[in-house]
Amino acid sequence: MFESLSQRTVIIGNSGAGKSAFAEDLSALFHVPVIDLDLLNWEGDGYGRKRDDDAARRMTLDVSAQPRWIIEGVYGWLAESALPRATALIWLDLQWSLCHAGLLARGPRQGATDQDGAELLKWAETYWNRQTSSSFAGHSRMFTNFPRTKFRLENREQATLLLADLRACMIARKPDE
Repeated sequence: MFESLSQRTVIIGNSGAGKSAFAEDLSALFHVPVIDLDLLNWEGDGYGRKRDDDAARRMTLDVSAQPRWIIEGVYGWLAESALPRATALIWLDLQWSLCHAGLLARGPRQGATDQDGAELLKWAETYWNRQTSSSFAGHSRMFTNFPRTKFRLENREQATLLLADLRACMIARKPDE
């Protein structure tokens, strides 16, 4: 488990589930770069211009060719591009009330307008009804079909416990000084 998570991990889940924060915590633990799929899906600094799908997919493939990484995001169609090289998959499968609170707490992303924020909230709330790769159904299929190390975390406590277990493993692995 430890080795798998320290190499190439994909983190998926609904908007507001805490993917970015969890990825940053893993990154700090393993000293592995984090790639946010928002940066590959959208052009420039904002969220108003979607990148060409083929270009975004190529960028994801390029990033996933690196030896170590954490890729996180809601975009299942991009995450799927990285999965063949992934050594681990984490699905933050949190209920809507937690995702909603997470979105409100983080506020608008750089370059996002109030209207963008309202549209994101509406889109994120439909996560369980959509049938795309960026939905509960799509993430569930990815998780079910992933053949290597995987975790489905259904609340913040489970995420906290996994990180605590990994920190304990790190301490146990360090040679005596």
